[in-house]
Amino acid sequence: MSIESVLTKIWLIAHREMHLFARRPMFLFSMIIVPVTSIILFTTVMGDGLPVNLPAGLVDEDDSSISRSLVRTMDAMAETELVARYPSFSEARHAMQRGEIYAFFHIPKGTAAKALSQRQPSIAFYTNEAFFLPGALLMKEMYLSSEMIGMSVNRSTMTAKGNTMRRAMVSVQPVALETHPLGNPWINYAILLCNIILPGVLILCILLSTSYTIGIEWKMETHLDLYRMGSQNPAIIMIGKLLPQTLLYMLIFLFMDVYLYKILCYPCHCAFWNMVLVGWLTIFAAQGLAIFVFALFPGMMRFAMSVCSLIGVVSMSISGYSFPTLAMDEYLQYIVNIFPLRHYYLIYVNQALNGYSILYVWANVAALMIMMLLPLLVYKRYNKVFTNYKYKP
Repeated sequence: MSIESVLTKIWLIAHREMHLFARRPMFLFSMIIVPVTSIILFTTVMGDGLPVNLPAGLVDEDDSSISRSLVRTMDAMAETELVARYPSFSEARHAMQRGEIYAFFHIPKGTAAKALSQRQPSIAFYTNEAFFLPGALLMKEMYLSSEMIGMSVNRSTMTAKGNTMRRAMVSVQPVALETHPLGNPWINYAILLCNIILPGVLILCILLSTSYTIGIEWKMETHLDLYRMGSQNPAIIMIGKLLPQTLLYMLIFLFMDVYLYKILCYPCHCAFWNMVLVGWLTIFAAQGLAIFVFALFPGMMRFAMSVCSLIGVVSMSISGYSFPTLAMDEYLQYIVNIFPLRHYYLIYVNQALNGYSILYVWANVAALMIMMLLPLLVYKRYNKVFTNYKYKP
């Protein structure tokens, strides 16, 4: 078969596929509106990086200079806003249960007297961990505030006894800590999450749309017509069927990279087109994986879509950006490598955040290329799939 004939057949199948899109607007909605809306929505919601001014409460039964200093320190924190004071612990607890506040500080009576007499007073703070992010952030800020006040009291006590400020500081904080977050020095959650969640959403859409467009031929009982149209060549058929949506997803990935790295100015310490090419390679890897999955469950469109959906959803939790892979069970450390998002994440961290050479992530690039070539393993099987299998609901 000549190259001209192959290209003609690919074009005819792609043209047929575009007519299928026109008859199913919901399909275009899931391939265009959902990914683009997700990109804009996530970056807008997380535009400030971290939530700020989270509502918190206070129960100050001591009402001393030390307790007031603690309140001023905590209220000065960017992520904490003291919105109410309560006369008792029970009222603050009920307010937190009603969802009015995410946390509250409890300063018992006699705190200042115990601190000044070096009897180690205790203060308590309570957070609502049902809301994990605000609860964790307020827990961090309240702990930091209490530590700062404790050091301030110790410093004041030592200077009152005749020690110099330098000696008092050495006693209060014998080791001075310097924090240097690498890759994301602003500790901006948007930079961390948007660069992974958004490709994860796109990979999920690619897996589902690929398995659906292949499986719909069996559901509509047009797979034999398609098989003859492609001259009984599965490679021509798959290239023609996936060409329109591949070009569409390449444009969406390009839009996402331009929006993140050029408009929002997220850190990108490598060539811009490096990330674009990595995104396009991820598209091919996800499509190759979906084609391979459908060949394992021929004619079972719903089951193949369920498997692809499982791969896409689980990858967002197991890729390593929310929980370190090295802390997982040993068998999970191997399973995680079957997810395209895992390799995209490692390439992104090494390239965009750290600016390392591509040689540091050659194994991940190779893994994506292997996923892209998975259909070669089931090439001959697809001849049997087209001729011997019918739709199985």
